[in-house]
Amino acid sequence: MTPYALIRPFLFTLDAERAHELTLSLLAIGDSLGLRYPSPASSGKAIEVMGLQFPNRVGLAAGLDKNGTAIDGLSRLGFGFLEVGTVTPRAQPGNPKPRLFRLPEHEAIINRMGFNNWGIDALCQQLAHVRYRGILGINIGKNVDTPIEQAVDDYLICLDKAYPLASYVAANVSSPNTKNLRQLQGDSELDALLGALKARQAALADRHGKYVPLALKIAPDLDAGQIVNIAAALRRHRIDAVIATNTTLGREGVEASPLAAEAGGLSGSPLFEKSTSVIRSLAQALAGELPIIAAGGITSGARARAKLEAGATLVQIYSGLIYQGPQLVGECIEATSS
Repeated sequence: MTPYALIRPFLFTLDAERAHELTLSLLAIGDSLGLRYPSPASSGKAIEVMGLQFPNRVGLAAGLDKNGTAIDGLSRLGFGFLEVGTVTPRAQPGNPKPRLFRLPEHEAIINRMGFNNWGIDALCQQLAHVRYRGILGINIGKNVDTPIEQAVDDYLICLDKAYPLASYVAANVSSPNTKNLRQLQGDSELDALLGALKARQAALADRHGKYVPLALKIAPDLDAGQIVNIAAALRRHRIDAVIATNTTLGREGVEASPLAAEAGGLSGSPLFEKSTSVIRSLAQALAGELPIIAAGGITSGARARAKLEAGATLVQIYSGLIYQGPQLVGECIEATSS
């Protein structure tokens, strides 16, 4: 039995959000005490993506460490890269609690967190104190009270501040928990956002003397036509990568759960097929022009490998980590290194 298997029953007796906060605190404390965890990162196979050298293909998805408080502790688990956020221009509390729910019988999570975070300035201050020097993605979004017509301004504020500190920046237009956010995946809205981000990226590259790639995180709840249109926009604006996918509003596979009616995005095992289907369609539409970073339902090494076979280049885990523990990182590294 793994150490995580011993402590998981205790964590699962706690409210899901409280357990989440406690785990981040323990990771940060453990790092400050100099504790070392078994790290399988060196066993991975390095790969170059977006012009960056990744020590392995397995990353931490955004959402677990929104404010960058446990970066050094998380880095010891073997990840090839970490993504923090989603972060917004101003701090915001997110949606009312309770807003995070476990569905253990389905290895699933429903969340309606609502971009709760301390704001981009606090994240930048936090990053000034971390020792981690690996690949770090910063995931950015808009404040809940920013009108959708002014959303581009929020993304540009965050890009300006994140750019000097990030290995790459990911624009989140796909959370189901911020009203109207997914509207930014529409044709005209997406064109305006991507055009503005690329123009600002070029200006920042000149200012800072380095090129920081841009990624877009999309939803799994897209039809075939929407996927084709998004792929065309990504190619047209020369975006560096796409992250597929965020959580789903669907409840396929968990209909029998007493929590199925809770509002929010569903993640974990039931999301696997839907997110993988999006990856297959994206891969066909993109024709290799930009890499796909896969997220959604990765609860085993075999599922991580399946994401690559569907057309992804890198993978990210989050919900699977809650259920399987840190050993999932090494399992996924091994499965994606051949």
